[in-house]
Amino acid sequence: MGAMRDGEYGISDAFINLEGIRHVYKGGTVALDGVDLRVGTGLFGLLGPNGAGKSTLMKILCTLLAPTEGRASVGGFDVLSSRPEVRRLIGYLPQEFGAWRLHRVAEVLDTLASLSGMRDKLRRRERVEEVLQQVGLAEVADRKVKKLSGGMLRRLGVAQALVHDPRFLIVDEPTVGLDPEERLHFRAVMAELARERTIVLSTHIVADLGSGCEDLALIDRGKVVYRGAPSDLVNQARSRVVEFSVKPTEEVALLDRIEVVSRSADAGLIHIRGVVREGAAPSGATQVDDPTLEEAYLAFMAGRGRSGFGVGEEVA
Repeated sequence: MGAMRDGEYGISDAFINLEGIRHVYKGGTVALDGVDLRVGTGLFGLLGPNGAGKSTLMKILCTLLAPTEGRASVGGFDVLSSRPEVRRLIGYLPQEFGAWRLHRVAEVLDTLASLSGMRDKLRRRERVEEVLQQVGLAEVADRKVKKLSGGMLRRLGVAQALVHDPRFLIVDEPTVGLDPEERLHFRAVMAELARERTIVLSTHIVADLGSGCEDLALIDRGKVVYRGAPSDLVNQARSRVVEFSVKPTEEVALLDRIEVVSRSADAGLIHIRGVVREGAAPSGATQVDDPTLEEAYLAFMAGRGRSGFGVGEEVA
């Protein structure tokens, strides 16, 4: 069966729905505990610390794992009773995509496009060329996968998820191991793709969401603890992100109260920007008027007694 096009969807089917999703692994570990989400067109961010349940949720959406309780659907199709239909609708970029090492880039996509149901060779070749151009790999179409850089390999992962022109894209921890320039390119690709698709991007690096994300959820210990716009999360953090200066001998005593975002030394003082974990801000501290989304995330999680992640670092 060929790739479905946008015109084949009803408006009510252009969503991912999760209702009361609970998943318990053997041994009793509760990975998800009553998750309710409805996600529409655009880039949707899923954030959370290590062990929060993000990857479990991704696998359920991709029909790779059955939930213990609850119901999940993609484009109106149930992930349990309609697995073939769901798989035709989604593209999946897992945390690791490193197979096909001895094949050439274009060969990989052509094979996967054929397996997805694209039987017309001419249309398949056109689609492969289109996707390679889209992700910036057109110039290395004949290069073997084993010779790709880390950034190019992630782009190939995106390409294989897109080659059958899916309406929904599930992306799990997309920029692990990439350098800053490659991360910027990846964010640009995601922002462009999100104009016409529903993208669920699970990441522990808050900056990966970029400016294209207008809706997100924070998940912690298997539960959704925040759902809304990134700007609303930032607004909640304004009173807790501060800047101040202290003598070097005074810094250590503050570390239990402050999640340090950045620090610098000048004229015998330590200048600190950070998030207040508990209690009042240090004497002389000034409130930051424009906290970043990363800082807002830290402030929210610190309010839940969760800290020590570090802005922009790998926390899940």
